[in-house]
Amino acid sequence: MKKIVTVVGARPQFIKAAAMSYYINKSYLTQFIEIIIHTGQHYDENMSSIFFEELGIPKPMYNLNIGSANQGEQTAKMIEGIEKILIEEKPEFVLLYGDTNSTLAGAISASKLSIKIIHVEAGLRSFNKEMPEEINRILTDHCSTFLFPPTEIGITNLYNEGFIISNTLEVPIIRNVGDIMYDVSLLFSNKSDLSILEQLEITTQKFILVTLHRNTNTDNKDRLLNILKALNHIATKYNELLIIPLHPRTRNKLEEIKNESIVCDFFNSKNIKIIQPTSFLQMIALETHSQMIFTDSGGVQKEAYFYKKPCVIFRKETEWIEIVKLNAAKLCDANVLDIISAYEYYKNNKLEHFPNLYGDGTTSINILEILSSYVLKNEHKTH
Repeated sequence: MKKIVTVVGARPQFIKAAAMSYYINKSYLTQFIEIIIHTGQHYDENMSSIFFEELGIPKPMYNLNIGSANQGEQTAKMIEGIEKILIEEKPEFVLLYGDTNSTLAGAISASKLSIKIIHVEAGLRSFNKEMPEEINRILTDHCSTFLFPPTEIGITNLYNEGFIISNTLEVPIIRNVGDIMYDVSLLFSNKSDLSILEQLEITTQKFILVTLHRNTNTDNKDRLLNILKALNHIATKYNELLIIPLHPRTRNKLEEIKNESIVCDFFNSKNIKIIQPTSFLQMIALETHSQMIFTDSGGVQKEAYFYKKPCVIFRKETEWIEIVKLNAAKLCDANVLDIISAYEYYKNNKLEHFPNLYGDGTTSINILEILSSYVLKNEHKTH
């Protein structure tokens, strides 16, 4: 039996880990044992432990409790903690998701110890190296043994960076296995927590779901105020109801500028409902019952697509460029007029075309089958 150490630290990773853990425990327990390290990058109750409970993810064996800090300090503490665990556990594989500081820390720790790295969502590129996530994903890919892009665009990006793409089991192994978030959407879409709709007294789909947390938006006062200005305008002029599960980072930044008139209007608007961060199953309920979604989150962009909702993106680029090319999402950056224009477009044009871009919902099984074949092949070599 081979040991897999999974490193997670942020909401999107908890969600992706749910699918992989589910299939390991369902079908691969005789081949793999999973040990989960939670770095503590997200330490708020609503951003962390509730996801493990409602998604049935095995309780982390280790919690580093790192919490927030400057990027370098946070990543360094994670590397130190993860390395000690890897030395003790001696796993065959380290499994990483996405592009957070937890991902990078896991990649550096495992690569220094010559442990095989599995990177789920490899090959994604925004082509903006000012984004910390872009640096994290590039470095992780170039440390990894198994690279699992969710799309053919991811494969192309890796090829353009010098990776050799082949169909053999020689490392690095690169496969388009589909998107693990699609696995999750299929596993949990019929388990959404509709109580959130009752709590908010929502009886129709005539509301817009908004998430805003990326530090390029929250830590830049002008960008943050521009986004709020657009939201205030849409809520007031068009009498739209906006539901906003407010991220702790965003709430803290708004508290610092609470005397700005735009911020006052935002908090006092009768059409803007600001709520605490939701659980994943509550978030699914809000996504599936909304008319459209505004976000700066990569994961929420895809969830909008899975549930056939148009998406307005508070970024100037996205790693999920295919949904923009299909006109299912619009890149608006923090431009007030562009955000309002995108809203007006989707309000007046019903989207019908949401082709399957992200596989067939068997990403986790595809990954585990490749790992099983690799292990079997190398066991034969040693006999």
